Amino acid sequence: MSKNPVVAVCGATGAVGQEMLSVLEQRNFPYSEIIPMASSRSAGKKVPFKGGELTVVELTEKSFEGVDLALFSAGGGTSEKFAPIAVKAGCVVVDNSSAWRMDDECPLVVPEVNPHDLDWHKGIIANPNCSTIQMMVALKPIHDEARIKRVVVSTYQAVSGTGQKAIEELENQVRRLMNGQPVVADVYPHQIAFNCLPQIDVFMDNGYTKEEMKMVHETIKIMGDPSIKVTATCVRVPVFYSHSESVNIETEEKLTADDVRALLAKSPGITVEDYPAKNSYPMSITAAGEDDTYVGRIREDDTIENGINMWIVSDNIRKGAALNTVQIAETLIERDLVRVP
Repeated sequence: MSKNPVVAVCGATGAVGQEMLSVLEQRNFPYSEIIPMASSRSAGKKVPFKGGELTVVELTEKSFEGVDLALFSAGGGTSEKFAPIAVKAGCVVVDNSSAWRMDDECPLVVPEVNPHDLDWHKGIIANPNCSTIQMMVALKPIHDEARIKRVVVSTYQAVSGTGQKAIEELENQVRRLMNGQPVVADVYPHQIAFNCLPQIDVFMDNGYTKEEMKMVHETIKIMGDPSIKVTATCVRVPVFYSHSESVNIETEEKLTADDVRALLAKSPGITVEDYPAKNSYPMSITAAGEDDTYVGRIREDDTIENGINMWIVSDNIRKGAALNTVQIAETLIERDLVRVP
């Protein structure tokens, strides 16, 4: 690479976009210029970066002239419109929306799992769903060692996965309930405070939600193995940050709980926290603000011959969105896959 890339962050004023800027700063990402972009109503706003401020520019069809790498966190519709424009301008796009995840022309990448898929990119790389990312980080070492046949996952997902309005709704509902006042549900179909909603996204014809089917299809694409059977139940819980998952795995080869702990302890991006005698296991507050995916409650499933249960927790805004996007960008640079003149 002849020079560091010019990097655009599209959707820079949103929660994930701001986190992307923070991750770029913290990881000393190599760049020659950072350009924050957003809609016309956010143009001119200032966003913090490296002790100073950057001015947000309006995202338009001409925004990508001279840009080498664009990190998108601006919603599926925006991505569908502007990502092809960016590619046509000579830019490589890493997109955090769901718009391109199942497109056969676009790699779906978790750098700890399938960085090799970046080699065949055609300009757009998709960042997986947050709940899929953390599960993939933990499943890949197990699959490599013993080949996974089946996965049953139940998720407990934080409201930040829906966005800032959902965070505010949870805050407001808790405040009103504690003061004996009625609550209003605008973001979710029901009250989320002190409640669990077994619905994330819309219901499909098969009775599963769109979020659940994302986990099924994305797991197969990322692993590159259509023989893996996946079923999911996704639940929204009254937690601000970090998704938790109960995962049951059936493998072809036998692994003990100690085998799995040892495998995961030496795997990138994972912290094993599994000390039941000390009541030590991953929690939402453990993972919030952290880069790693935390795994605990590792134990054998004695109802089948080769079964493992475990509990996986990760910050959905960080590893589940911003960090994974930046890691993809870093890997593109390492593999010399960014077209920089």
